[in-house]
Amino acid sequence: MHTHEPHEQEPIDTSKGYEQSDARVSGVFVFLVVLGIMAVVIGGIAFGLGKFLNRQMATEDGPTSRWVHPVDTRTLGNMASNPEMQQKIAEQTQSFPAPRVQIDDGNQDVADLHLREDLLLDNYSWADQSQGKVRIPIERAMELLAARGLPVAPAAEQSLPMTGDEQPLIAAPLTSGFARTGYELDQAAAMGSQR
Repeated sequence: MHTHEPHEQEPIDTSKGYEQSDARVSGVFVFLVVLGIMAVVIGGIAFGLGKFLNRQMATEDGPTSRWVHPVDTRTLGNMASNPEMQQKIAEQTQSFPAPRVQIDDGNQDVADLHLREDLLLDNYSWADQSQGKVRIPIERAMELLAARGLPVAPAAEQSLPMTGDEQPLIAAPLTSGFARTGYELDQAAAMGSQR
């Protein structure tokens, strides 16, 4: 049987308050050499890949013409901080015909749409003034419909189902299909708290 003798460690002198042994210079030198070689190799690969991709794009674009030509984008400058360019963009976006690209996440557009719908659904308005047709509020239309009932359509002839056919099952919808967005609910709550 072999017995392991405990390895005795040399006592560490902590009286000076710092590490007294030096780092091996050879290890640091090898690390720096390998790091430099890797930087050169990776830089060469990236440069070669860039040249290859540029050549591929040039061949796919075809020869330069009136419509296809290279542009030096460095001459454009920093467009984001160029006030003249921002003014031109603002003028173009104001004159651009509808539908325009939304400048926010679209919440205000949806809220405006629902406000216009509410105006039509909750108020009287002319549908065709020349013929005397008027839109009535939806609540009033439902009251009239409940009081008068719907016109009854003539019964359609039903053919016998073919072998293996089943009668279709028609289920009532779970909702009316209209719901306010979270943005609209937040706006309504803010309006209510201001009042």
